[in-house]
Amino acid sequence: MNSIANTVAVVDYGMGNLRSVSQAVQHAADQVGVQVFVTSDPEVVRKATRVVLPGQGAMPDCMRELRDSGLQESVLEAAASKPLFGVCVGMQMLLSSSDEGPTDGLGLIPGRVVKFDLAGRTQPDGSRFKVPQMGWNQVVQAQPHPVWAGVPDNSYFYFVHSFYARPADAKHSVGEADYGSRFTAAIARDNIFATQFHPEKSADHGLQLYRNFLHWNP
Repeated sequence: MNSIANTVAVVDYGMGNLRSVSQAVQHAADQVGVQVFVTSDPEVVRKATRVVLPGQGAMPDCMRELRDSGLQESVLEAAASKPLFGVCVGMQMLLSSSDEGPTDGLGLIPGRVVKFDLAGRTQPDGSRFKVPQMGWNQVVQAQPHPVWAGVPDNSYFYFVHSFYARPADAKHSVGEADYGSRFTAAIARDNIFATQFHPEKSADHGLQLYRNFLHWNP
């Protein structure tokens, strides 16, 4: 299947924060002449030169909807051959399994997704840790990566999540944050980059990640 040059497919399988993700990607794409398609058509995903996999809600539901929508195979094909950006649960789905459910993931990055265990724990100001984590948190760039270009280390990004990725190999953890303890906030392998936080809700630094993704040629 011939690809369509300079296109990004935002995968619509019924579970993503599509409006804000697609608007942010479109904003970044307008500056570099890239077309953005929000699509539920596997063929459009196959033809696109880059793919964004958003996700929101419970991972078992996301995995079921991705499979039932007929999009799972096209996402797996994309992950094997072209730049792919996973967002929030879209990142968690890339791992082998999740304790939420439990359920199997796509198995593209070895590891599992686990829940914050912060019962009775207090933050430095004396308040209790709340699950889900909701709000801004600093991200340490644990590994260099082209998608971090122009984004200062320890920048703040916006999170909403109760579960987080635990990659089997530390080299796949390229961004980390602290919430009770250090956890993986961004993962990468080969042509895949993904974040637990929401770039589309993270102001200029989030838009910079999408711009970098549009230029990235792994």
